[in-house]
Amino acid sequence: MKRTKTKDQNPQTISLSKWPTLLLLALAELLGMAVWFSASAVVPALTSAWGLGDAGRAWLTMSVQIGFVAGAFGSALINLADRVSARTLFTAAALLAALATLLIPLTAESLTLALPLRFLTGMFLAGVYPVGMKIMATWTKEDRGLGIGLLVGAVTLGSASPHLLNFYGGIGDWKPVLYLSAALAACGGVLAALFVQEGPYRAASPRFNWKYVGEVLRVRELRLANLGYLGHMWELYAMWAWIPVFLAASFKLSGVSQSWASLCAFAVIGIGGVGSLLAGVLADKLGRTTLTIASLLMSGTCALTVGLLYGAHPFWLIAVCLVWGLAIVADSAQFSAAVTELCRTEYTGTALTLQTSLGFLLTLVTIRLVPPLEKWVGWRWAFAFLALGPAVGVCAMSLLRKLPAAEKLAGGRR
Repeated sequence: MKRTKTKDQNPQTISLSKWPTLLLLALAELLGMAVWFSASAVVPALTSAWGLGDAGRAWLTMSVQIGFVAGAFGSALINLADRVSARTLFTAAALLAALATLLIPLTAESLTLALPLRFLTGMFLAGVYPVGMKIMATWTKEDRGLGIGLLVGAVTLGSASPHLLNFYGGIGDWKPVLYLSAALAACGGVLAALFVQEGPYRAASPRFNWKYVGEVLRVRELRLANLGYLGHMWELYAMWAWIPVFLAASFKLSGVSQSWASLCAFAVIGIGGVGSLLAGVLADKLGRTTLTIASLLMSGTCALTVGLLYGAHPFWLIAVCLVWGLAIVADSAQFSAAVTELCRTEYTGTALTLQTSLGFLLTLVTIRLVPPLEKWVGWRWAFAFLALGPAVGVCAMSLLRKLPAAEKLAGGRR
């Protein structure tokens, strides 16, 4: 397969431009993903303004997930991420996600209009998250774990940012949080248009091949890598969606102001960016399966035990939540890096969008299950069922580790 050359093929020039480009890509991804949890971050204010129940609050997040699944699966089916300029797709998607978010405070007065707009936001973000990972893969090889770890870390901080905006004034008025999130996403799109380009490992655009989706699901090593990712996703977004509510409820019992729950939620989600970056460095040195298994074991343990600290002194609760936030994202980038190393290079974008669409489809189950579980067993045990995902993920990555194909991972480091 011939490679598409970058404009300047001088190796020294490519080396000098690599990390500035990747840092700008990560910044564009961080800004673009700011709209993901923009509505979820202001659930308390929207609950009061629109009279939301448990189902309505869950749908504010689930509608984004459904939109993302629809966009990512459609993109994978027609090989969109591999047949269209990645920079163009990223830019257009970020700007459209910003517009969909902006229209909520401008036009919506209930869930009737807000949910379709949240669906569109998720659909457009399918052109931001996996496409950003594809661009990162075109610049990295031996350091791909670090590169994609940097990108997922940026996604994590972008997802956490609405909670920080909420802390600085969104508790009573939800509209400024959405205005600012939309502005950040638009800036991300502009940044990508001006400064981001694909790197020297970009493959030539392939012919349309909708059957490649089936090939990804049939190849055993890809199937196991995706199963590990699904175990990770079973836990991740349910934790991200409900940890602010959990913290607010626990702080109320402890006599701590609700506004601090937003700041702590930002810290708990945002620290995953640090975990993702550190895990990228370690995975390139120690191996993809080694890192993912360790991360899954740590996050699964936190899911089982965090509820035991509900209502306890905030210091201990926050400490465990920070460990959970650090571990729960650390493995995410490594599942994506593994897929890029195991799939056919010319269909990297298709494999990544399929992986993410399946993962986000699964999150609909766990996000919706948390509220009824909380009513049934209380916050003390509501998160414990999330540990099922890490358990499945550990089994999948242990099996992948034993396959000959695992030699392709991280330069032979399983």
